[in-house]
Amino acid sequence: MFQILVVEDDANTRKLMEAVLTQYGYQPVLARDASQALQRLESHHIDLIVLDVMLPQMDGFSFTRALRDSGNDVPILMVTAKEAQQDKRMGFLAGTDDYMVKPVDEEEMMLRIAALLRRSHVAADRKLQIGATELNFTSLSIAVNGKNESLPKKEFLLLFKLLSTPGRIFTRRQLMDEIWDLDTESDERTVDVHINRLRDRFRNNEDFEILTVRGLGYKAVLLK
Repeated sequence: MFQILVVEDDANTRKLMEAVLTQYGYQPVLARDASQALQRLESHHIDLIVLDVMLPQMDGFSFTRALRDSGNDVPILMVTAKEAQQDKRMGFLAGTDDYMVKPVDEEEMMLRIAALLRRSHVAADRKLQIGATELNFTSLSIAVNGKNESLPKKEFLLLFKLLSTPGRIFTRRQLMDEIWDLDTESDERTVDVHINRLRDRFRNNEDFEILTVRGLGYKAVLLK
């Protein structure tokens, strides 16, 4: 059972989160502030953190930054009343993996948690197998029928992202936020350029294809 750490200073919200997570089959671990959250991380194997931003003493941004600086890469879903673009930017720059604004939709939050857990376990394995195609996260390389090929980092991360959740549509903005730095001067057209390079490189691949979803973005589909 996945253990999910909820860091929230409001007691009623903690109880609600505990009930929802339990209902969906997760094991909630509760903390009222960053200090208690650190204690929970030492005493429990935590698979994911649901983190409030407005915490006493150390806010969620600082807590996330401290975890990432220490080498802890546990997935973090920030949940906050702060909805300004600058606040979201601060969250992603600090190292959060996803961001939701209160009041949250419970079903959407569970879907996001499931997606984060799925991606974290793929990354932990450092490899992704799609038919005869294997992506190696450590070496940024791809082997097709045993033939190895290295990719530029951005192209590899883009392909790894799409193939980690085949069938899911990603907008250009989502891909930019997760693969390019938030303060990059590149615009969303750079995603199109990288997608076209990947298509040219793997046009004869028999395991997957990258499709354009008009008006939305891109998705990878499996061919077998």
